[in-house]
Amino acid sequence: MAGEKILIVEDEPEIADLIKLYLKKEGFVPCWSASGATAVETYRREKPELVILDVLLPELDGLEVCRQLRKETNCPIIFLSCKGLEMDKVLGLAIGADDYVTKPFSPSELLARVKAQLRRSRVLHQGSIPAKPEDSPCQVLKFPALEIDFRSHEVKFHNKPVSLSAKEFQLLALLARNPNQVLTTEQIFDRIWGYDHNGDTRTVMVHIRNLRKKVEEDPSCPKRIVTVRGVGYKFIEQVTP
Repeated sequence: MAGEKILIVEDEPEIADLIKLYLKKEGFVPCWSASGATAVETYRREKPELVILDVLLPELDGLEVCRQLRKETNCPIIFLSCKGLEMDKVLGLAIGADDYVTKPFSPSELLARVKAQLRRSRVLHQGSIPAKPEDSPCQVLKFPALEIDFRSHEVKFHNKPVSLSAKEFQLLALLARNPNQVLTTEQIFDRIWGYDHNGDTRTVMVHIRNLRKKVEEDPSCPKRIVTVRGVGYKFIEQVTP
């Protein structure tokens, strides 16, 4: 894992220097952008494997930077913010972030989250997210109106390409590889996020909602990714009109 490039978008040099110090100790290659206005350009130039993104930035805030990045990359994005309210976290996850760390933060915890996101990103780009270690899943799954290609990391809905974040793709893959089977919210959270950080399983709800907007004919009345009240979610293999 060592050697991956990490982009830090942070307007406070002291915090950026602290993060860089910890990343370098673990063998990562940090680069830095001090404002939201230069963050996307820096991303395009440096092509990092992960972005640590402050929310409160001068000129262009982190939420808008995240929106812009999600138009061209699925690399993991970890928000770093002093805004710790639940609604702030939900908003950050809803627009495409993979994780949300609240200031003041433990550098060791942030580093653990960086490693966890990179591990999942690596598995994702290897083209396989098996439901069980012993599985050897096919590389293309086809359902009514929906096709998931693990070789090219592409999803088509009604024969049109669908843009998914890394976590949305992993979530869809997990559900689709376990059709008609109820997966609890805790199982999904553990499989997709996986690290032990007292995570909020409502993260799953946010990503499910976003995913439905992209692979359901009527997201307000889902027939493909359905809720099993009080338990979790289920992917319906054969969707009825």
